[in-house]
Amino acid sequence: MMDYRTFPLKAVAVAALLAVSACTTTVGPDYHVPDEAAVKRPDAAAPFVGAAEPAFQSAPLPKQWWRLYHDSTLDGLVDKAFAANTDLRVAAANLARARAVLSEAEELRRPEASVSAAPAYGRASGAANGVPGSMADRATYDTGLHVSYQLDLFGKIRRAVEAAGADTDVAQAALDLTRVTVAADTARAYAEACSAGQQIAIAQQSVDLQRKFADSTAQRVKLGRGTALDNSRALGQLEQLRAALPPLAAQRRTALYRLAVLTGETPGNFPKEVAQCAKVPQLAAAIPVGDGAALLRRRPDIRQAERTLAGATARIGVATADLYPQISLGLTAGSSGGLSGLGEGNTFRYSLGPLISWTIPSTGTARVRIEQAEASTAASLARFDGVVLNALRETETALTSYARELDRNAALKAARDQSALASNQAARLYRFGRTDFLTTLDAERTLASAQASVAASDAKLASDQVALFLALGGGWEKAN
Repeated sequence: MMDYRTFPLKAVAVAALLAVSACTTTVGPDYHVPDEAAVKRPDAAAPFVGAAEPAFQSAPLPKQWWRLYHDSTLDGLVDKAFAANTDLRVAAANLARARAVLSEAEELRRPEASVSAAPAYGRASGAANGVPGSMADRATYDTGLHVSYQLDLFGKIRRAVEAAGADTDVAQAALDLTRVTVAADTARAYAEACSAGQQIAIAQQSVDLQRKFADSTAQRVKLGRGTALDNSRALGQLEQLRAALPPLAAQRRTALYRLAVLTGETPGNFPKEVAQCAKVPQLAAAIPVGDGAALLRRRPDIRQAERTLAGATARIGVATADLYPQISLGLTAGSSGGLSGLGEGNTFRYSLGPLISWTIPSTGTARVRIEQAEASTAASLARFDGVVLNALRETETALTSYARELDRNAALKAARDQSALASNQAARLYRFGRTDFLTTLDAERTLASAQASVAASDAKLASDQVALFLALGGGWEKAN
C-alpha cells in the first residue's frame, strides 16, 4: 500500500530534479552576425553613390512612399491590395503556420500529463486466478495519471525553440517582402495604365492633326495646287499614326487587368476610374532615398536572409545534442480495484520508474548530421551576403537608371519643342507655296515621333520611380 506520508517528499524530489534541469549546458554555437558578413562592411552602410544627383535627397524614405504622389486613387488601390491580395493571404497563412510550429516546439519545455479511466463490469477467469470455481460478477475500475518531463540537459529543446523562432521571423519577413512587392506592383500597374492613357491621348492628337493636314492636302489637289502623290503620302502618314493606337490600347487594358487581380478582383472588374486616367503620376519633389545603413535595416529580404542564418546556426546545436543522452523523468499514479472499494487505501498505486531513460545515439550518424547543419549554415551565410550585395546593386542601378532617364526626358522634350516649331514653320511656308510637300510631311512626321518619344519616356520615368522604391524596400511598415 502507498505511504502517503512519503509521497509528497518524493514529489518534491521530482520537482527538485526539474529545477536542476534549468541549470544545464547548451551545446552548439551561440548565434551572432559573423564579423566577416557583408552587412558589417563599412562601405555597405555608406551613402549611395548615385544619390548625389539633384533628383534625390538624403532624407529617410517614408513608410508609405506611394503617398508622395498625392494621388488619392493610387492610395485607395494600395490599401485595397493590402486587404485583398492573394499573395499576401498566402504569406499571412505561412506566418500563422510558423507561429504554430514555434508553439509546438515550446511545448517540449513543459511536462506532459495524461489521465486515463477505465470502468468495467464482468467476470474474471477463475482458472486464471487459481480458483476452482467460477468467480462472481463485479464492477471494476482503473484510473491513472502519468506525468513525464524531458530534462533538457544539453539544450536540444532550447536550440529547437531558437530555430523555430528564427523560422517565424523568416515568415514575418516574407510577409513584409510580399507587402513591398504588392505595393510596387500596384503602383506600377496604375502608372502603366495612366501612361498608356496619356500616350493614347497624344497619339490621337497626332492623328487628328494629320487628318486635318490630309484634308487640306486633298483640297489643294482639287484646286490644282498639289498632286495625287501628295494626297497618297498624307493619307499614308495618317494610317501610320493610327497604327500606334491599338498596341497602346492593349497595353492599357493589360495593366487594368493586372491591377484588378492585384486588388483581389476578377480581371474584368477593373477600376473604371483608372481606365479614364490619361496623366502619368509624377513626383513634385526630389525622391528621399536615405543611405545604405537605412536600406540594410529596412529591406525585408535582408532580414529574411539574416534570420535564416540564425535558424541554421541553432540547428547545429540541435544536431550536436544528439551526441549526448536524452534523459526523461516519469511519474505514474492511479487507483485500481473493485468499484465497491473505490477510494480505499489498498487500491492506490504509483511508480517512479523507470525514473531515467537513456537513449545512446550512434555518434557517427550524429556527427554527419552536425556536418550537414554546419554546411547549411555556411550556405545561409553566403546567401545572406548575396542578398545584401544584391540589394545595394539594385538600389544603385535604380538610382542611375532614373537619373539618366530624367536627362533623356529633358532632351526629348527639348527636341519635341523644336520639332513643333519646325512643323509650324513648314506648314506656314507650305500654305504660301514657299516649300514643298515632302518638307512639310517630314516635319509633321518628326513632330509626331518626338511627341511619342516624350510620352514613352514619361512612362519609363514612372516605371523607374517604382523600381527605385521597390529597391529601397519600403512599404511594409505600419503607418503611424
